[in-house]
Amino acid sequence: MRRRWIAAALLALLALVAAACGSNTTSSSESGSGGTSGASGVQPGKDSKKVGFIFVGPKDDYGYNQAAYEGSQAVQKAFPDMEVLTAENVPEDDNATRIMQSMIDDGAKIIFATSYGHLDPAMKIAEENPDVVVVQQGNFIKGTILPNTGTYFGTVYEPVYLAGIAAGASTKTNKLGYVYAFPIPQTIANINAFTLGAQSVNPGVEVITVNTSNWCDPGKQADAAASLFSQGVDVITQHQDCTGTITKAAEAQGKMVVGYHADASSLAPKGWVTGSEWKWDDMYTDIVKTSVAGGFTGSKYNANYRVGYKTGENPFIQSKYGSMVTPEIQAKIAAAKQDISTTGSPFAGPVYAQDGTVLVAAGTVPDYAQIEEFNTVFVKGVVGDIPKS
Repeated sequence: MRRRWIAAALLALLALVAAACGSNTTSSSESGSGGTSGASGVQPGKDSKKVGFIFVGPKDDYGYNQAAYEGSQAVQKAFPDMEVLTAENVPEDDNATRIMQSMIDDGAKIIFATSYGHLDPAMKIAEENPDVVVVQQGNFIKGTILPNTGTYFGTVYEPVYLAGIAAGASTKTNKLGYVYAFPIPQTIANINAFTLGAQSVNPGVEVITVNTSNWCDPGKQADAAASLFSQGVDVITQHQDCTGTITKAAEAQGKMVVGYHADASSLAPKGWVTGSEWKWDDMYTDIVKTSVAGGFTGSKYNANYRVGYKTGENPFIQSKYGSMVTPEIQAKIAAAKQDISTTGSPFAGPVYAQDGTVLVAAGTVPDYAQIEEFNTVFVKGVVGDIPKS
């Protein structure tokens, strides 16, 4: 009798355990992180008939936003039956959240938030709309990445290094100027790479920096350019969203200019050296294609996706050359690009910080992840201090 009672009790206990396990599994599935394409069946972006793009500035800024807008039009061309929604001059605040949500309410199931500061609004929108793919351009998601989110960018400092070679070979004063907005890792890496590229052909060159604390303020840009020219700078470049002001200022003063973000050579027919520009067509189109097919979750875009010369087709490419860039220098740039694409790097050691400390030891070739880590200080040859936040 006692044995029967024990057996019955054990069976009852096992039944309770099984029920509890089943209850926990259901609960976990229902309260998952924003919806997955697994248990919940959500396939974010699948069969979307509309896609939305937000830009922090105007679509005709001869810079960052113009390049992104042109990429959105490439999506329209690749998907003629899809409606492409665009919004210009979208601030990096709750207005971005509101505008993205309005696009979603209008039927968009894929959203491109194209400015660095759009990340927080984009992540909020993604969490509230698990069936919508929300990708952000240029920033990094820290921690858990939801099944419907991701960031993407090119390895910007690679073509900037190559442009630095052209600038270093073109200068007559050995003074280059760099106008930049904010001291974020991208910007610092670009300034450093530009300097190292110039030094590779002209060891005596220096790069004088001016910070504007704004992505697009024509007044501040004009003042920054004037200040640099007064210090003897004869080649100027920038990390600003809108590039027209500085490009025109260089041409008006008879100086040379290296472009950034987009082809602005038409604004400086005499002084244009070269530059770096975005060609988003293929990446934007592939993100949409992947999403519409229901394959976004778990794809390379459902991550902090970066691509450089070593890993694929960098969407940040070299611009056309000006007349001052000789065939000999063009050949050196081509050789440097080949080296970076295989075993080299713009930051191959030795690389020294402004204060003389070693950033990269001699004989060392850092990988992309390592480069992200140490580009928080300027390299030797850069003139100027990084603003304290």
